[in-house]
Amino acid sequence: MLTENPVLQAIRQRRSIRRYTDEAVSDEAVRLILEAGIWAPSGLNNQPCRFLVIRADDPRCDILAAHTRYGHIVRGAKVIILVFLDREAMYNEVKDHQAAGAAVQNMLLAAHALQLGAVWLGEIINQAATLLPALALDPARLSFEAAIAAGHPAQNGSSSRRPLAELLLEEPFPQPE
Repeated sequence: MLTENPVLQAIRQRRSIRRYTDEAVSDEAVRLILEAGIWAPSGLNNQPCRFLVIRADDPRCDILAAHTRYGHIVRGAKVIILVFLDREAMYNEVKDHQAAGAAVQNMLLAAHALQLGAVWLGEIINQAATLLPALALDPARLSFEAAIAAGHPAQNGSSSRRPLAELLLEEPFPQPE
């Protein structure tokens, strides 16, 4: 049955996890998460996404935490992956921002597949103008898209979705007569 497909199951089962154990995340797990990100689609296959990995023991974690109201999540994570667009590799702003979103979703699904917990931190991008220089990154070259906090989960996630019928602009499926 289609609903038993592992990809479809992972999409339905993945949850945002905001609390983590003290267990470190292996280099291999981080590599697999990043590789999932680079396999996301991008317009013209321009691959504009760039990534920066910051571990829990890195002093830059304090800089990140100070630039978001979710600093407690940043401080609790064992790894933070920052996602950027390289402005020199971009060709269409909308499509390239969509590519970054696809990369983030791939990485969240990879973390889930590796039995890690992760959450997409979006609010932190509001501080890009001060955060990037504080991290010695060039805001003229890099567009800050997202941060992913990850670690071994110390909580269960939960979520719900509105029924599909509420979100459709029109009914695409034939109705029985």
